[in-house]
Order: sequence, then C-alpha cells, then structure tokens
Amino acid sequence: MNNPARPLKGLLFDKDGTLFDFQGTWGAWAVSFITELSEGVPGRMEKLAQAVWLDLDTASFAPESPVIAGTQDEVLELVCGSVPDVSRAEILSLMERSVVRAPLVPAVPLEPYLTGLRERGLALGVATNDSEAGARAHIGRANVTHLFDFIVGFDSGYGGKPEPGQLLAFAEQMGLAPQEIAMVGDSTHDLHAAHAAGMVGIGVLTGVAPREELSPHADVVLRDIGEIPRWLDDI
Repeated sequence: MNNPARPLKGLLFDKDGTLFDFQGTWGAWAVSFITELSEGVPGRMEKLAQAVWLDLDTASFAPESPVIAGTQDEVLELVCGSVPDVSRAEILSLMERSVVRAPLVPAVPLEPYLTGLRERGLALGVATNDSEAGARAHIGRANVTHLFDFIVGFDSGYGGKPEPGQLLAFAEQMGLAPQEIAMVGDSTHDLHAAHAAGMVGIGVLTGVAPREELSPHADVVLRDIGEIPRWLDDI
C-alpha cells in the first residue's frame, strides 16, 4: 500500500462503476444492445448474455464478468464469438452507436461534487478502459467535461489498466509526483494500476466488486466517491 502525500494534489477517476453506477448504467445498456443485435433470432439473446455474464432478468452483470474491467476490444471479442454470422465491423458499429446512448446513472450529482474538488485545488482526471470517444461522450452528457484536466481511454496511446501508463501520463501532464495522486476505481484493475504507478488506491463500491475483493488491494475502500472529501480531511 502507498502512504498518501499530505495533502493530495490530484484525483484520477475510473469512469464506469466510479463516476457512474455500473449496474444502473451498463446492465440496462447491455440488455438493449443484446436485444438489438439478436434481431429476434431464437436463442441468440441468451447466448450473448451468457457470453458476457449478464442476467437478463435483473439487467445485471455477475461480479466475475470480464466486461466489468475489460476494454472495448475485449468486450467486442466476447460478443463476436457468439454471433459468427454478423461481421465484426457491424457489431462494432452497433456497439459504438449504442454506447453513447447508455442511460447514465451518476454515483453522486457530479457537477457540484467535482466543482467542490476543484475548489480544493485538486487536479482532476479520468482514466478508463472504455474508448476515449466513449468517455468524452458520457462525460459531456453529464455536463462535466470542463471540470476535468485530463480524459483518456484505452485507445489514447497510454494502454489500459491494470498497466500504469494512463496514470503516469496524468501525473506528467499535471506536473505532480505519483504519490501526490489517488486513483479512484471500483475494480482491482484500477487498484493494481494505482500501486504500479506509485499512487494511492481508493476503492469504491458503486461497481460490482464487493468490499472484501477490493480491500486487500486498496489503501481505503469507500461507499462511493461522495465520501472522498471527508476522507481527504481526515488523512
């Protein structure tokens, strides 16, 4: 574990499961996407749901689903393997169109929350295993793009998590030492990336992973990002 610098000077957020509640946002999206891709073909919805570990009845992903921390390319591979009669290009096109329409469920009201963090003098960024275009679309829909100094996806040239490239790029761009930054995320991918980069790892429970999965890899586990200001005051 890493000891936080006092005070921390930057916060880098994962997107899905961190800024936005994972099941509320992506479970509903997945059901819609699978329905459209299935085109009424008998058994196809069930096959696709099984491939991505999605419960169609509850519109929720199993905790072990590779979708949770995977990149867009990894999710695409899972889907393509279940519909061999549909081209990869067609599936990708449908995925990209539907992803930007995902029904976003913010973990907390984001604009006042992020404004408060900026008023503390913190540099803010987003590092996601989604595409950069997808990240910017969602953050734009939430009307908070202007509150972030840095937004990157798996395809921005720094790699994806759990590798630390995105995190180190944020530190370099902000002119901060890694130990002055906390990476905030809902998966072990986020926390492994944090510690590989020499940053503080903050786990949140607005994803799918339970506290007992995150705790061994986190410096602290919080209910959601809304608890970070109080935690900052206490360190």
